[in-house]
Amino acid sequence: MSGPRPARRAALIAAGTVLAVIAVAAVAPGLLATHDPLLTDVRSTLQPPSAAHWFGTDQSGRDVYSRVVYGAGRSVGIGLLATALALVVGVVAGSLSAVAPRLVDAAAMRVVDVLLAFPEFLVALLVVAVLGPGAVNVAIAVTIAAVPVYVRLARAQTRSLAAAEHVEAARLIGVPAAVVHVRHVLPGVLGAVSVLATIGIGTSILAAAGLSFLGLGPTEPTAEWGLMLSAGRNLLLQAPWVALFPGLAITATVVSVSVVGRILRARAEERGA
Repeated sequence: MSGPRPARRAALIAAGTVLAVIAVAAVAPGLLATHDPLLTDVRSTLQPPSAAHWFGTDQSGRDVYSRVVYGAGRSVGIGLLATALALVVGVVAGSLSAVAPRLVDAAAMRVVDVLLAFPEFLVALLVVAVLGPGAVNVAIAVTIAAVPVYVRLARAQTRSLAAAEHVEAARLIGVPAAVVHVRHVLPGVLGAVSVLATIGIGTSILAAAGLSFLGLGPTEPTAEWGLMLSAGRNLLLQAPWVALFPGLAITATVVSVSVVGRILRARAEERGA
């Protein structure tokens, strides 16, 4: 049992360090950036990484490193916002479905099953196709795509906790149903769903970046990782750094969030065992 724990601790420290740097870049990019991310310089186009430009420059002469730093706020922000909204909507809808009449519950779960049958990115793509491109619509699309997972888990947790002995005892002594749910059921539902949401943040960030890569998110000259990756896809042979570093930022963030989420889930399962 002593073997996996040090490895898990090391992975958590590494992932936490990466996420701490990303958080600083998202909240206060000016502390890390070295240039104006929107400043163009035709004399410095497609320069390779150097002391003056750590990640090189793009086709407009903009500093890639500074654009990656400033891109963290928008890319990570969309993922966090979409996950938070999906968690709230999922918990409310799942809890209501669990206590609703059987016919309503069955109808709601069939809708959830249909949505879960498709990959989240495909659902988000369809929603953006209906709403139109734009950062706000991307966040809405990613939220809608992520909601079914939280609805399913919240419903299952609500039903399980509602049948617990302490909840039944609270009902028997006359505690109002709404108070019982808020005090004894909802905290357990939120605990279970929040662990899943930690992993879901990475999925949402990846989905938002994918939509931006397809040209459905923010537009130029916005510093956003998916958009930067798209702008550099035709320069892979001539100037690979234009796409390489935004791609690495996406990968490092998604992997780090997934590592933290999976470790938290493993710890939650160990406590529940």
